[in-house]
Amino acid sequence: MEPALIWQTLIIFVAATLLLRISGRRTISQMTIPQTVMMIAIGTLLIQPVSGKGLWTTFGIAGILVISLILTEYIQFKFDPVETAISGKALVVIENGILNEKNLKKLRLPVDKLEQRLRQVGVTSHKDVQYATIESNGQLGYNLRPEKQPATKEDIQNLLQALQSGQTSLPKEGTTHNIFQEVVSEGEANHVPKYLQ
Repeated sequence: MEPALIWQTLIIFVAATLLLRISGRRTISQMTIPQTVMMIAIGTLLIQPVSGKGLWTTFGIAGILVISLILTEYIQFKFDPVETAISGKALVVIENGILNEKNLKKLRLPVDKLEQRLRQVGVTSHKDVQYATIESNGQLGYNLRPEKQPATKEDIQNLLQALQSGQTSLPKEGTTHNIFQEVVSEGEANHVPKYLQ
């Protein structure tokens, strides 16, 4: 192997590492559509110098891709409709223990695959789930129905206080912001065309 080829390969490795570091730190499962496109494009580009294209031309094109990605992410951050159009939004697949078959069809996600994902996070039945969503990066988000949730330290402290004070009932839970309810509300009032979701 030629020494020049070895040096080119090392330079490609260092440059690619720096470019990907600039573009953002995410695992494959957390990548948005633009990030995935950019990763594939850079992977394809990086082999070009070895097959005869100019090293600096390749790095220039890869740099343009990274800048394009950063601009796309900035625009998505600033304008919610653009984010929805490019990356999509989370879709509710279980609500109050009931499967949302309409959204499962949109996602082309069979019930067996959804159940597989639930099993992987320790959920034994979809009926135990208050809300489950498939996020825009394809990952599963869920929360259990109140009666199926494990007791928290706060629950135990409230129980101990009730026992010590001789109360016959526990204090009512305060209302907290539920991020799953936000997704459900957006889905009901969503005016985004189906092909953009």
